[in-house]
Order: sequence, then C-alpha cells, then structure tokens
Amino acid sequence: MTFVVVEGPEGAGKSTLVRWLGTTLRAAGREVLTVREPGGTPIAEAARKLALKSRHDRAFAAELFLFLAARADLVERVIRPALADGQIVIADRFGLSTIAYQVAGRGLPQADVEAALRIATGGLTPDLTIVLDIPVAVGRQRQQVAGKVKDRIEREDDAFHTRVREAYRSASGPGIIHIDASQSKKAVQDTAWRAVAATTGRALSLRGV
Repeated sequence: MTFVVVEGPEGAGKSTLVRWLGTTLRAAGREVLTVREPGGTPIAEAARKLALKSRHDRAFAAELFLFLAARADLVERVIRPALADGQIVIADRFGLSTIAYQVAGRGLPQADVEAALRIATGGLTPDLTIVLDIPVAVGRQRQQVAGKVKDRIEREDDAFHTRVREAYRSASGPGIIHIDASQSKKAVQDTAWRAVAATTGRALSLRGV
C-alpha cells in the first residue's frame, strides 16, 4: 500500500498531475484510487461547499474545522480502507495544505493546528508528498487562461498566496520532494513518476502507457 499526496499553491497543476499519475499507474497494472480534498464523501463534499463556496463570512478557526471534518471522514471512510486493500492512493492535497493555508496563510497557531490535524487524520501520513512550486502570478495566469471560477480561498490577495507558497517551499521531511511546476508538463511528469516508482519500490516503465 502506498499513499501519495500532491500539494502546491493555486494553479500549480496538482489536479492535472493526480489524474495523470492515476491513469498511468492503472495502465501499468496497478490498483489506484485518486481523491481530492476537501471532498470524497457526502460529509466532506458538504464541508467543501461551506468552506469554499458559501458567501457567509466565517472565523478562520471555523474554516479550519470544516477542512478537518472533511479530511477526517475521507480518511476513515475512503483512504484507510483503500490502503488496507492494497491500493495506491493519490490525493490532491492533504495535511501540508492545512499548514500552508491555515497556519501560514491565515495565521492560526501552528502547534494547535498540528494537534487538531493529528486527530483528523488519526496519525496517517503520506509515504510521498510531491510539492509543486510555481510563482503566484503564474498560477493566477494559468487559472485565468483555463477560465476557472475562483473559490473563496483563490480570491484571497497576493500577500496571502505568497505566504502559502513560501510555506510550501520551506516544507521538508521524510518523503517530501519539490518540483518546479513552471517546467514543461513532461518534465514535471517524469520527475513525479520517478519519485512514485521509488516510493512503491517497484520498477515502473513509462513505455507503452
């Protein structure tokens, strides 16, 4: 079982990479589940709507707990069962996003957030975290070109998103790798693929997939 997370600021290409990894691993004969955060269960999707789509103002702590409620349900009902079944799980965001957005971005106390995060995840940590890095302006331009409708967090100012980006750039620890997402799509995919292959402990060829 392998748990892979793709992280990074807005417009970095996280969702695109998650889809590509899932499709390519399945073509290589692996059982794969891809998930996005927040979301993936009825409770998590409801929390996502409240956190990202609602026009009502909310305390930053309330926003935090909406995201953590979504994560707790997803971990318990979806991620852990899939891992126990021997699948590779690839998530679009996980715990590091909470540190980047709610601690660095919102200014909530890190020790308290980390304690709440441990409860929400039950101590589950990724085997591999791929952090995509891109300048804020480039990420915004990509979203604009794609015609993306911005959610509450995406509409925050550049200062907020710069803090988020710097938190991601400073992330370190076991299983965390950084990829320059301003490179070509193929370069990003090749680097991510090598990391996933090393993490799964199996030789995975891109030829024919």
